[in-house]
Amino acid sequence: MITDLHQDTMHDGPERLGKFLEAMKKDSPDAIIQLGDFAVPSKENQALTDSFNSAHPVAMHVLGNHDADGGYSYDQTLEAWGMKERYYYRDIGGLRVIVLDGNEKPPNHVSGYPSHIGLKQMTWLRTTLQSHEGPILVLSHQPLAGPWAVDNADNVQDVLNAAADRVLLAVNGHSHIDHLVRKGNIGYLHLNSASYVWVGRGYKRETYSPEIHAAYPKLASACPYREPLFTTLTIDPVNGRIDLKGCDSQWVGESPAERGRDKHPDLIDGEQIVPRIRSRQIRRIAT
Repeated sequence: MITDLHQDTMHDGPERLGKFLEAMKKDSPDAIIQLGDFAVPSKENQALTDSFNSAHPVAMHVLGNHDADGGYSYDQTLEAWGMKERYYYRDIGGLRVIVLDGNEKPPNHVSGYPSHIGLKQMTWLRTTLQSHEGPILVLSHQPLAGPWAVDNADNVQDVLNAAADRVLLAVNGHSHIDHLVRKGNIGYLHLNSASYVWVGRGYKRETYSPEIHAAYPKLASACPYREPLFTTLTIDPVNGRIDLKGCDSQWVGESPAERGRDKHPDLIDGEQIVPRIRSRQIRRIAT
């Protein structure tokens, strides 16, 4: 799994993805998955998308909130990425992998990026959970629990908890942190970004050459990771165990805390806000 590559913000997105794909050749997983904020569906980005899709027979995508930036539509993103639906499932060796779309608009949406699981999708989720007796992995871009969760997270958690005897884990991107949250009998893993932590224009620093920042002006508003972050999940569904492979990098320049940016009151720089994905052994409680 890899998430939040942000090809349209990072100057070295193809190189970061290339290192992920090279590592996956060695790991030989059953699937490769990107959890969103990957690349807008421009002609310039198609080669990047094609390299991901052609790297494995089972290459899965999750839609992120930035994947239709720049005036593009999600229909264009679906076409560019080769996705048939915005949310879907795939059964892989007895494991049901459910992909959700957290970009739907709530009824009271006014402006900004929506972060919501709509009623129709919720109904589909219940049916998809109920129709599978084996282990289940739930994927989304926006978190379903913890910091920056979808606005109807409580409702989504209720639906998932009804199938807690089969849901091994829920994994999201979006938050750019290394974090694990438990709600009910389900763990919610925040997978760290492949590229950086966003700090915003009020905390800008130029950490690369002037030429790079001139070509990628948004990059100054991020604290980049020197090497890309990604992971491999090894799942033992019989024992309800997931082994998460660690990945370490370093800040390019200052950390968010060193720039004076307090990202979230529940998060600590050096703990969840880190250029790292921790090795973890996650076990689901038998119910």
